[in-house]
Amino acid sequence: MTMTTIDPSVQAELSRLRDSIDNIDAAVVHMLAERFKCTQQVGHLKAEHKLPPADPSREADQIARLRSLAENAKLDPAFAEKLLGFIIAEVIRHHETIAKSA
Repeated sequence: MTMTTIDPSVQAELSRLRDSIDNIDAAVVHMLAERFKCTQQVGHLKAEHKLPPADPSREADQIARLRSLAENAKLDPAFAEKLLGFIIAEVIRHHETIAKSA
């Protein structure tokens, strides 16, 4: 197996970009944590008032809104929708758990 020597300037640029990616990943995780703190509060409010864990109308609005934001940001709207779908499924699971324990 041969080792490829990477030009130091290329290595420096890779390191700079990877540091930025790591910082963005950390920000995404922290933003998701904050989002889930809010949705947990929503779950408790829904349970307290006997509201269903899922809100299909709200979810559809959120998907449309996120697709539009993605398009404006030059991000694949289908990817953004899949990501939000995954998040919504997790939120509903949390809400169902909260409702069961209420």
